[in-house]
Amino acid sequence: MKTKQQAILLMIASAFCFALMNACVRLAGDLPSVEKSFFRNLVAFFFALILMVKHRTPFRVEKGNWGWMLLRAGFGTLGILCNFYAVDHLLLADASMLNKMSPFFAVVCSVFLLKEKLRLWQGILVGAAFAGSLLVIKPDFTSLGSFPALVGLLSGLSAGITYTMVRKLGQRGQNGASIVLFFSGFSCLVTLPWLIFDFVPMSWTQLLWLLGAGLAAAGGQFTITAAYLRAPAREISVYDYSQILFASGLGFLLFGQVPDLWSGAGYAVIVGAAVALFWYNNYYLPQKPLPRGQKQQK
Repeated sequence: MKTKQQAILLMIASAFCFALMNACVRLAGDLPSVEKSFFRNLVAFFFALILMVKHRTPFRVEKGNWGWMLLRAGFGTLGILCNFYAVDHLLLADASMLNKMSPFFAVVCSVFLLKEKLRLWQGILVGAAFAGSLLVIKPDFTSLGSFPALVGLLSGLSAGITYTMVRKLGQRGQNGASIVLFFSGFSCLVTLPWLIFDFVPMSWTQLLWLLGAGLAAAGGQFTITAAYLRAPAREISVYDYSQILFASGLGFLLFGQVPDLWSGAGYAVIVGAAVALFWYNNYYLPQKPLPRGQKQQK
């Protein structure tokens, strides 16, 4: 199987894992987002550690990568906290869609972090996706009614920065398993103080759902990291939108959730912009003549 095909399958697998993770987080009930984040990442940490020991993969951060690893872990932790808050306060599909703004934010971040050029149509499609997100958010500027949706959008921004960092680390030769292990451990350490001073006792059922969320998250982290290490985001990110299908199905089956008309319109705009961006990057740009002396971006 070709590397790009592997990346596509890994991306779809990660989408299912993250949709399942969000469902487990919601089923865990009324617990603080920080507490949910800690147990989610604790399970992911030991899952990653066991796999690394089994395959005798050493934990190693390549020279010059510590700063990028810290940025990836920091924004990843922020993204998880925001996503869990949104999952608890929005429809499962709405929270997932706002989080899936990440590929568009990744395009913008790549301009500053990877020195890639943002073309006119890419900018237009990013703007269209943001407009679609407003249909999902349905902002009410007279109250804080849209606050959970704005937090959900922030989770998408954080994820976009995170995946740009993963791509940067891949270009610098960083091992994928080490990225996942470092991020999970970092997130646990950051959230531990809040957990100690604001711990809410949980039932065995809630603990089992959080363990399930952690296992699903670990699967999602490994598969999405492997996907981005195998192919550029512009070639595979569109497949991440399969999470919306998984999230909608799980939301309906488990919680009886049905998105409203405005959210459905927002989904259509965002997914349509994602497909258009995918087509533009993979089929239009490769055929467009470049100015003399300029190389095609990879």
